[in-house]
Amino acid sequence: MRSDSGPIALRKMLPFSRRGGRKPSTSSDHASDEDHLLMDEELGKKRYTPNIVINQKYNIFTFLPLVLYEQFVVFFNLYFLLVALSQFVPALKIGYIVTYFGPLSFVLLVTISKEAMDDYQRYKRDKEANSQIYQRLSPSGPHTIPSSKISVGDLIIVRKDQRIPADMIFLRTTEETGACFIRTDQLDGETDWKLRLALPSMQRLSGDTELMNVEGTVNGMCLSVSVHMCLRWKETDAPHKDIHSFMGTFTYLDKTTMAERTESLGVENTLWSNTVLASGSAIGFVVYTGKDTRAVMNTNHPKTKVGLIDIEINRLAKILFLVTLCMSVIMVGLNGFHGLWYIYVFRFLILFSSIIPISLRVNLDMGKTVYARQIENDTSIQGTIVRTSTLPEELGRIEYLLTDKTGTLTKNDMELKKLHMGTMSYSLDTMDEIQAHLASACEQTEQSGKMNMPGKSRRNIAWRVKDIVQALALCHNVTPSFNLDEEITYQAASPDEVAIVRWTEQMGMVLVHRDINTIRLRITATGEYLEFEILNVFPFTSESKRMGIIIQDKQTQEIFFYQKGADAVMSSIVQYNDWLDEECGNMAREGLRTLVIAKKKLTEEAYDLFKEKFHEAEISMHERNENKQAVIESHLETELELLGLTGVEDKLQDGVKNTLENLRNASLKIWMLTGDKVETATCIAVSSKLVSRNQQIYQITKVSSTMEAFDEIDNLQSKTDCCLVIDGESLQFCLDACREEFIEVATRLPVVVCCRCSPTQKADITCLIKDYTKKRVLCVGDGGNDVSMIQAADVGVGIVGKEGRQASLAADFSITQFSHLTKLLLWHGRNSYKRSAKLSQFVIHRGLIISVMQAVFSALFYFAPIALYQGMLIVGYATLYTMAPVFSLVLDQDVNEEIALMYPELYKDLTKGRSLSYRTFFTWLLISVYQGGAIMVLSIILFEDEFIHIVSISFTALIFNELLMVALQISTWHKIMLLSEITTMLIYIGSMWLLPTYFDMSFILTERFVWKVAVITAVSSLPLYIVKIIRRRFAPPSYTKLI
Repeated sequence: MRSDSGPIALRKMLPFSRRGGRKPSTSSDHASDEDHLLMDEELGKKRYTPNIVINQKYNIFTFLPLVLYEQFVVFFNLYFLLVALSQFVPALKIGYIVTYFGPLSFVLLVTISKEAMDDYQRYKRDKEANSQIYQRLSPSGPHTIPSSKISVGDLIIVRKDQRIPADMIFLRTTEETGACFIRTDQLDGETDWKLRLALPSMQRLSGDTELMNVEGTVNGMCLSVSVHMCLRWKETDAPHKDIHSFMGTFTYLDKTTMAERTESLGVENTLWSNTVLASGSAIGFVVYTGKDTRAVMNTNHPKTKVGLIDIEINRLAKILFLVTLCMSVIMVGLNGFHGLWYIYVFRFLILFSSIIPISLRVNLDMGKTVYARQIENDTSIQGTIVRTSTLPEELGRIEYLLTDKTGTLTKNDMELKKLHMGTMSYSLDTMDEIQAHLASACEQTEQSGKMNMPGKSRRNIAWRVKDIVQALALCHNVTPSFNLDEEITYQAASPDEVAIVRWTEQMGMVLVHRDINTIRLRITATGEYLEFEILNVFPFTSESKRMGIIIQDKQTQEIFFYQKGADAVMSSIVQYNDWLDEECGNMAREGLRTLVIAKKKLTEEAYDLFKEKFHEAEISMHERNENKQAVIESHLETELELLGLTGVEDKLQDGVKNTLENLRNASLKIWMLTGDKVETATCIAVSSKLVSRNQQIYQITKVSSTMEAFDEIDNLQSKTDCCLVIDGESLQFCLDACREEFIEVATRLPVVVCCRCSPTQKADITCLIKDYTKKRVLCVGDGGNDVSMIQAADVGVGIVGKEGRQASLAADFSITQFSHLTKLLLWHGRNSYKRSAKLSQFVIHRGLIISVMQAVFSALFYFAPIALYQGMLIVGYATLYTMAPVFSLVLDQDVNEEIALMYPELYKDLTKGRSLSYRTFFTWLLISVYQGGAIMVLSIILFEDEFIHIVSISFTALIFNELLMVALQISTWHKIMLLSEITTMLIYIGSMWLLPTYFDMSFILTERFVWKVAVITAVSSLPLYIVKIIRRRFAPPSYTKLI
């Protein structure tokens, strides 16, 4: 959507009334009633983005070009494409073209089919979303319209449980309160319902059809939907991603007074696309469609993550290409560079092309799919979802674990544990005293007929308790609802608020009703109801760190401003006291989340003045939030009466202590990144066993100069085994002033706790650790504020929790509780990495050995570039004859599950990358040279008289050698492994009868053929069995000592 502010008219051909001063319409005019024309009165036609959901990656024209491009930027595929294309050059042609295009076509077919299926599923989902039917309001009544036909300026009716089709201004609802709830879990991942408010002036209309008689302006853009209705919308608030903010004004003509009135529009008056209406029906005025909606603009397309094993294999592929090139040049050089020697070099390159195995990519991808299914089907970590199937091996290479605290290490299950009121303090075992004081104060109130104490002289303890309980029962954004059993449940955006309202219910002051205008409380002791009118609500924001509410007691007409918030901001707002800071520190050390509660009584004159100034700030179009906050601070937030301090406990997740201890023993360096205070975070770090027993805790707080930062870092240099606790301000200062020095010291520490961290800081720290250490980083979190950190990590793990599913949806792996990380890393991570390393090296070996045999064959025949194996043999070698046994290695395990989980120290070996390294690669290269040379040389020596049968002799020995090598690599036999070995052997023997071109059965069935092939196979493979036995005897792997 363009950001100009020219007047745009959206007109329908409608019957004109006399009041409009226009002639009546004809029937043809009325027939075009549903044709929606967007006209620019000054500039002509103006187009808005169509309201179409498009999640497809391709269309019918771009599918093949884009998919093929994505495939051929991969070194493997590009190399084999060039080799296959070279077969169209007569001078380079070796064997059948199908033997080169066949494997490449199979790989491409598998990939293209997968992409096509995935994109078709996206197409079906898009089509379903675009064809959903809605009702559009017009003067002639509601008319059905598909979602894709909705455009800016439409009045759309949305029913309960329907998806909101576009970004809309909320005009009216069927709910009497003028408010409705929406579910936003598909937008922000949060499971709690959000309250939305209809425009008061529109809600007061007698019926929906009255909307057709409204003349008004919504930020200046003229949208005429009837003769009498002219809503204007000026694009001063251009489309942007922030789902938590919206600024606008609605100016309309009051027909009773003929005066122009203005109402402010905020995010509470919006219905964002892709949310779901949870209560009532609503009518919305469409302001953004398609790509301009918040939902589409927040659809992230994070950078594709590539596993470390894929990067390592890509490096090895380039080395293999150099090996191939060197072998080709050597072969030509040994024969002398005569004639068209470069043609011979290319022919040898083609002959040795199997050194770079095209099947490696397919085998690894299929292996990753198997690992993903094994993880998802593991009943001990039920609910785990693998969202990025290309990263299972990364779980076995993690060295840094970055975790959120609230909802990740803790349950986000809050319980109010302490209440401090300056001179009195209450905990769980003395809460009955609060109930007694509250009942006493309420009974006195009922008897005296007054709801509040007239003066401070009579403010005894009971009244003070009543004040703070009433403040907690009123100052929130919680909405009660009743189920069929008349039990109360609470909806709120924060579990803290629900915990506090539940506590007030237990104390005897129950929230029974809440709408946009009123709050009703029931006093359990007397059965009496207290009713309050809501005058203003100031929601909690991460910037203000507090929320407030202005209410008026309907019985006494007294006006009160209640506020609660973090001690860091509230301490400067409340009246002077000498206990708040100390008690906040005490509660934080106990691991409790603190909230300061305060109130202020307002006179009617003071409130009227505030209301006037606040309305001016509300309708301002520049720096609205800053203006509103300035009015609140100057008129309300001065000399508030401090009522008390609450301490809410967030319980630890099940199994957190054991999990952190195991991961620490696995040599993972753990960072806890939280928004909590230093004291709270430190307490949780100790109680969760993140900090081990007797481990020193070193704090860095309130650093304000470069000299201080360097001093702290110098002090930290010698403390290599301590836990560093640093606050957000000091962290940012260190990152700005001495980034390299700080990260060098911090990354060496076993535990780091970063407090008061913003989401941006979390992502920055993640990237910094990755870039500086070049190690694999895993981030785990459960809330929307953890998404940026999760997406920045090498492996992101999201926990499905009370904060919603946003982190889970953005993550590579989704789990239901933190303790599942133990098995995910120590067992599944181990298996995935070890199996893929073994599988990839064996596939490389399979290509190397046949190339060595080809080289020996060519060398013995005057270095002629003639193919040893052609046609079905070369195709079947990597498929029918070896694929099943080789792929069965994805079921192998070097240790059993019990050992892997019991001894987390075994995980440390994995992070060194020894299972797939240059050392193991060159070891397999030497094995391939030995075996390929042994098979080829012995075949020629033992069958000198039957040289015509050299192909069947050497190929049979090669297949049996590969089957024995697979058996040699297996640590723990699985029935599928045994079945694949036997089945493959039978398939090979059976195929001899079907391929008479290569196999002479009269020769193969002789005893001489059998024993000589057995000797060749034994010579090529038996020494490796002997070496394996010797190594296990004198240099066993670390895990064998535990078995």
